[in-house]
Amino acid sequence: MAGFRTLLLATTIVSLSLLGACTPAQLESLPWPESTPSGISEEAWAHALAAHEQATVLGLTSKSLVAVIDFSRPSTERRLWVIDINTREVLMNEYVAHGVRSGGVYPTMFSNRYGSNQSSLGTFITENSYYGVRGLSLRLRGVEPGINDRARDRGIVLHGTPNVSPERARYGTQGRTEGCPAVSRDAARRLVPMLEDGVVVFAWYPDHNFLARSEFVDRSLSWTRDISGPPVLRAAPAGSSVQTHNPSTAQKDGR
Repeated sequence: MAGFRTLLLATTIVSLSLLGACTPAQLESLPWPESTPSGISEEAWAHALAAHEQATVLGLTSKSLVAVIDFSRPSTERRLWVIDINTREVLMNEYVAHGVRSGGVYPTMFSNRYGSNQSSLGTFITENSYYGVRGLSLRLRGVEPGINDRARDRGIVLHGTPNVSPERARYGTQGRTEGCPAVSRDAARRLVPMLEDGVVVFAWYPDHNFLARSEFVDRSLSWTRDISGPPVLRAAPAGSSVQTHNPSTAQKDGR
């Protein structure tokens, strides 16, 4: 009997040893969890992931970075994130301005029209950097017809400005632009080299018309929002159309 117990114990130890040896390989084969990076809302991140995936499928990007701008937040908050898709690491989190006619501290109106002085939503692909009248700047190409595809003609670029800063945010205000996503000059010196040449920039706002027209957002999700509370995501039933609610009473059709 003692010999049997000794044999059983030895077998158990060997089995556990082999299991332990296999565990790291098994863990490495598991997919990376679809966790939301720190600071970003679930809805903004879900749609940014979808935009990056669609841009990759269409051959518009081969980069693992994505820049997310959440215009549902005020300009006095850090609402621009640069994230590595593979690791979910937040590489930068900065203040960013919106167009002067998009609204005050809270933007509510967005446009693709030349001369509107409003920000545009949706998926952009970065192009080359250059030094212009705004200093170091990064060209953005809007890839969504009717939503942001006039960005190049409008001169929409990411650039630095002295009118965006942590100091201004503390006083409850930030500068506004003619439609460009502008950051502080210090942030631009770091952002532009990081993002140039083929990185997805996704500008988010829960606009009914945008959600209905965009081919880059996640259509497997519907969303509801209590303006006084956090956003809530719900999975849409299979085969159903995306139902959206526009929180802004200032939205207009046909922009």
